[in-house]
Amino acid sequence: MASTYKKAGVDIDAGEAVIHRIKRSVRSTFTKNVLTDIGMFGAFYEAKFPGIKNPVLVSSVDGVGTKLKVAFGMKRYDTVGQDLVNHCVNDIAVCGAIPLYFMDYFATGKLAPNIAADVIGGFAKACKENHCSIIGGETAEMPGFYPKGEFDIAGTIVGVVDKAKIVNGKGIKKGDVLIGLPSTGLHTNGYSLARHVLIPKFSLKKKFTELNGTLGDSLLAVHRSYLDSIRAVTAKGLVKGMSHITGGGIIGNTMRIIPKGLNLKIDWFAWQRPFIYDLIQSVGQVPEYDMTRTFNLGIGLIVVVDKKNVGAVIKVLTGKKELPVIIGEVR
Repeated sequence: MASTYKKAGVDIDAGEAVIHRIKRSVRSTFTKNVLTDIGMFGAFYEAKFPGIKNPVLVSSVDGVGTKLKVAFGMKRYDTVGQDLVNHCVNDIAVCGAIPLYFMDYFATGKLAPNIAADVIGGFAKACKENHCSIIGGETAEMPGFYPKGEFDIAGTIVGVVDKAKIVNGKGIKKGDVLIGLPSTGLHTNGYSLARHVLIPKFSLKKKFTELNGTLGDSLLAVHRSYLDSIRAVTAKGLVKGMSHITGGGIIGNTMRIIPKGLNLKIDWFAWQRPFIYDLIQSVGQVPEYDMTRTFNLGIGLIVVVDKKNVGAVIKVLTGKKELPVIIGEVR
């Protein structure tokens, strides 16, 4: 019997079906800087940045980790693409950069066009919300490599910042104040621990009054973008540093921008932790040390400002419909 690529597990027709389904949503993210359409060997982006005197490109690459296991369990695939884009955008936005374009990688054992289209549709939705373009990507079908019905995703974001406006924490000093902005849940970190604790005990379909829905819905809450709020405060020139709270928690991530010789004092009682964290900690008997190192605990972004500018920054943030809270200071 003759062997074919399709019999070996790779369906080229399915890949073409995915491209057909996503073309409209991907094209909807294009700006005038995008010079190539979907399907070219390389993606062209015209590097013109009006108003930026000394442009510096800023890039980041990431995935969404084992949050994908929750998506598989819920058979819901339209949110993880948004998670990935927003995570990447936040990582460069805290440096003062604005996102320009995003590129994705989608890999699976057997390609299901409807699932791939849902995921990539999530990429497009978030890119439009963050005012950036999807200019390229890769869809890989690798039979025997992934469990049936599962896939992995990764993405790269590229942005730009004027060199004079880079935000890197170098000016942070003793007495500066930490202002936290709420997260929408676990975002994209800590899912290995959360799943280890919760999945053996509860169905993803179980409803909790305190969660206003099911456990699965809470765990799939979209990792929010802070871009608009970040741009609002950086435009005022009042920010010394910012940290996106991902793996490593509040202290681990914020210390990345704190100059040598300084430390942090966090008031862990300054905000109410969302119920999902109480549930994880109580059910799993998770030590407080592990909770603070693993999860954002309800604070997804921290802005470091001079004490005299706290009022002005909070005013800007509340004007963006944020709920800022003072959570500590630099020591």
